Amino acid sequence: MQVYTDNGKWITAQQIVAQSDAMHAKLQPYGYDRINVDAGWNSGVDDYGRPVPDAQLYPQGLKNVIDHVHRNGQKFGLYFIPGISAEVYEAAKPIYGASGCTTHDIVRQPLQQADYWKIGYRIDFGNPCAQKYIDSIVDLIASWGVDFVKFDSVTPGSGVSDLSLDARDDVAAWSQALARHKIWFELSWAVDINYADYWKKYADGWRVDWDVECYCAGEALTTWDNVARLFPRLGDWWRNAGPGGWNDLDSLNVGNGTMDGLTRDERRTATTLWAISAAPMYIGNDMTKLDSFGLSLLTNREVIAVDQAGIPARPVSLSGKQQVWYALNADGTYTVALFNLGRTESDVTVRWSDIGLDGTASVRDLWAGKNLGRFDTRFVAEDVPIHGVRLLKVTPERKAQVSVNDDSLRMSYDGEWTRNGGTEVAPTDQDLTVSVTEQPGQTPNPPTTGRTVTLNDNDPGIVYTGSWGYSSGRGLGDHNDDVHYAEVDGTSFQYTFQGTGIDYVTETHESQGLADIYLDDAFVKTVDTSLPAGAERGVQQVVYSVTGLPSGSHTLRVVKKSGAFMLLDKLVVTLDSLLSTGSAAFNRAEPADISLRILRDPGELLSIGHAGEDLRTGTDYTVSGDTVTIRQEFLATLPVGDAALTFRFAGDHRGDIHATTQDGASVSFAFTGSGVAWISAKGPDQGEVDVYVDGKMAKRVDTHSASRVSGQKLFSADGLRDGEHTLKLVKVSGDLMRNDVVQYTVTPAERGASAAPPA
Repeated sequence: MQVYTDNGKWITAQQIVAQSDAMHAKLQPYGYDRINVDAGWNSGVDDYGRPVPDAQLYPQGLKNVIDHVHRNGQKFGLYFIPGISAEVYEAAKPIYGASGCTTHDIVRQPLQQADYWKIGYRIDFGNPCAQKYIDSIVDLIASWGVDFVKFDSVTPGSGVSDLSLDARDDVAAWSQALARHKIWFELSWAVDINYADYWKKYADGWRVDWDVECYCAGEALTTWDNVARLFPRLGDWWRNAGPGGWNDLDSLNVGNGTMDGLTRDERRTATTLWAISAAPMYIGNDMTKLDSFGLSLLTNREVIAVDQAGIPARPVSLSGKQQVWYALNADGTYTVALFNLGRTESDVTVRWSDIGLDGTASVRDLWAGKNLGRFDTRFVAEDVPIHGVRLLKVTPERKAQVSVNDDSLRMSYDGEWTRNGGTEVAPTDQDLTVSVTEQPGQTPNPPTTGRTVTLNDNDPGIVYTGSWGYSSGRGLGDHNDDVHYAEVDGTSFQYTFQGTGIDYVTETHESQGLADIYLDDAFVKTVDTSLPAGAERGVQQVVYSVTGLPSGSHTLRVVKKSGAFMLLDKLVVTLDSLLSTGSAAFNRAEPADISLRILRDPGELLSIGHAGEDLRTGTDYTVSGDTVTIRQEFLATLPVGDAALTFRFAGDHRGDIHATTQDGASVSFAFTGSGVAWISAKGPDQGEVDVYVDGKMAKRVDTHSASRVSGQKLFSADGLRDGEHTLKLVKVSGDLMRNDVVQYTVTPAERGASAAPPA
């Protein structure tokens, strides 16, 4: 409300008390129980360099306000940033409770900036006095009754990820001090996903993007674009949240249509996105002025339950405007959100197979509070409004099979496990180009090897860090007529790929500047994408290219260094070839079979297709060992010219896997059902695994094979009594154990609760 009113001193004692009372009357019965005050609450410092509440804002003291909030049965939060102010540094104030320590002693030399706004200096946490200073601040605010701290301008993140600013030591120090008082610790803003494990170690929550507010003083709190940009961000971040730490989407501004800046459908969509993401539902509105529709959104108990279940949803795909997001809950049900992000009304379809369900399921509309019936293979939400949503509870019916991916929160890992890390194999395909001729003696084109994959700038695998915009329909010759663009130096994107090379394709223009290129975390070079003033714009320009990398996992990161803009148009990745040749020739005048070798385990060849139809194995082609033979009878049906035969290969489920090198490491999965199966990879680097069902040794499974092959059913147990069971898998031998999928047969829905973020 400071932003909306354009009054940086809006957070007076009178206003906070009014908000607390409004929450107590309207929202607290539904679980909302925190009053968090943002920047601007303090004015000056005490004799020990600790912040002092503004006496004009709180004439009877801030503690008096906090006491009122506590009497309402609520918790109270305050705002801080890294570092120490120049004034406090120069004053060399004694640190409370730390004899011989001063605020001058704890500043890193030479002086360094600590925060995005250049308010203070960086603290030297190698000096023990530094931690004592943070402890003294936290002890003070704890004595006031503070329950929550928002820590802003956290880097890497906050638009600066090149480590020229680095607040990680501040985060660790504040975390240590706050933990002693059990004070909630929330990081802000747009923290760098590359350090997700660090944030999870020290904080209870973290902002994943920039401010949701539009800074449209007196007009609106936010805009649809500021909400819509969270979808691709959560496509990156969803798996980093769960019990112990939560993705924070900033304030949820849906309580009053006269100030939100969103339509009713957009307000419902925003509420849904926060709920399915298990994000803290912090409200940005003036709670004394909530309208009836806003209250209906914020107090829908079934939607709140989705948020409090604490299972962040994942997208089936981010590639279209009609998106399906889903979460597999602890009780065996699914939460499914069907979003229409397009500009026209549209049907949105969820296929059960896309969410890991094989069988019939019943569907309930949570916003409508209405059961919709039973559906065999899919559900179609008809005429979803522009920027609208349908939120469903999908309950698998008896005998349905549920496939649970390795990164589900329902998988419980014990020991040292890594997700992917080059141990995964993604489902993929490669085309064989067949040149068909009909004149005797015609010379075919020389065979080709290798393959490339082009990724548009909106590919969900590209991780954008910092503030990025998206522009489509530019008509300038961009790949797919769209680009992503950044304007803030330090903003970056990165992409992790399996292959041997990559091209960064962008535009060159007088508005562009320098960009730093990193490969596998090492600085490579600075590229210049600028042109002289008046020079013709260059489109689809390869400004960085690398080839000949060792086959495996690599990461490209590009950081904006200068210029008004940095753009990404597309990436072109060079992949390992799956076939011994990428092209072949067939002459109708001299017909002959075409033979080639598969450079992947032949067991992973799923099919060969042409023009949308699969070739018939044994008739159109045969497989013998690693050799595939395309029969001349089929080839004769192809028209003269080039024809593409697509070889499709299996991979790990959803392209990811968990792996461990530690003997004795285990993974457990609890379910309610009558049967269970473990499906994973075999490989030359794998060994034996002990399988336990309900605590009893069921079988020792050998997962070794001469070559790496995905999707193997390694264990199954049918005919279990209906009820609760636990499957446990323990690594016995081999270099690696891989875990991919657990599949179970459903009995009536499980019951249970999980940890959840605060409402």
